[in-house]
Amino acid sequence: TFQTNNIVLDIGCGNGRHLIPALKKAKKVIGLDLSSKLLQIVHNKLTTNSEPSYLLIHGDAQNLPLKNNTVDKILFIASLHNIKGRKNRIQTLIELKRVLKPEGEALISIWTRWQDNFRNHMLLKLLTKKQNEEFGDIQLYWRQNKLNISRFYHLYSKKELYSDITSAKLHIKKIDKAKMHSKILPDNYFVLVQK
Repeated sequence: TFQTNNIVLDIGCGNGRHLIPALKKAKKVIGLDLSSKLLQIVHNKLTTNSEPSYLLIHGDAQNLPLKNNTVDKILFIASLHNIKGRKNRIQTLIELKRVLKPEGEALISIWTRWQDNFRNHMLLKLLTKKQNEEFGDIQLYWRQNKLNISRFYHLYSKKELYSDITSAKLHIKKIDKAKMHSKILPDNYFVLVQK
């Protein structure tokens, strides 16, 4: 939960799905995304007549353009899995930790490897793994906001997620799973971490 004096960072803010509701609860919300088109969509959704309580930054999560210990809370929803390469994903988590204030918290969500939509694909990947490809890597089309873009995803196992987060020396407070479309195994993991 956010406090009214919190500064919140939404890494991979996309079209503002989480950023806009966060504005109602926090002092200031910073949205960061690699896509300038998505940032423009967020900007078009936001209107204000007073001092803005948000900042939109076109940037890379692996090298956050913020000083150490500057944000109270971080939302990292459905974006970590879009970063190619385990080393790069861990670097992003290290950056997340760097910009969090002491005792600051982050909510991270990722897509799971064995959810119903991708289980057969992952079983096939076990048999046909390509060189320079991590198990769990997949390309999917993202078709929201009139966009039709092929996007990289790394579908996580719970063990791998735990390993990446602890490699960044973040403290895991809680891991939850959620079934949204899958009937058998979870679609997502949600992890609450603390610096």
